Amino acid sequence: MNTADVLEEEFGRIQEAVHEVVEGLPAGDLGDRLDSGANSIAWLVWHLTRVQDGHVAEAAGLEQVWLAQGWAGRFGLPFDDTETGYGQSARQTAQVQAGAELLTGYYDAVHEQTVGFVRGLDDAALDRVVDEAWSPPVTLGVRLASVIADDLQHAGQAAFVRGALERR
Repeated sequence: MNTADVLEEEFGRIQEAVHEVVEGLPAGDLGDRLDSGANSIAWLVWHLTRVQDGHVAEAAGLEQVWLAQGWAGRFGLPFDDTETGYGQSARQTAQVQAGAELLTGYYDAVHEQTVGFVRGLDDAALDRVVDEAWSPPVTLGVRLASVIADDLQHAGQAAFVRGALERR
């Protein structure tokens, strides 16, 4: 296995987790929250996808799938099109309502762009600095590891919410 293979495998695991957590649930359940301050499955999946889309597109020098393929319009959220969910209030997170097909469709489109990018990477590419706003500057390898960790954490949170909802 090489660098590109490992990255493709990790992003594939995120895709599997996203599909497992949303498939078979009606939109109402996807938007349900365990309490008024909790995140819904829909918000968690939308957010993890927006983060992956934004970070990978920037690192790859590509346009975000959210904008390029019209997903912002399909979701019709009352936020700026650049919103990723970071730092949103409970009221704002409650506004993310979407069905399984919309959530997995957007994730799959982002996954396709992500995998297309990482398939061409080698070890040397991971050392390229992609964000100088931090000390030390963030390399591509660190950025991709961060996206993978964040996405898997949110997918796990969504799976927990699904389990709790199913036991109600």
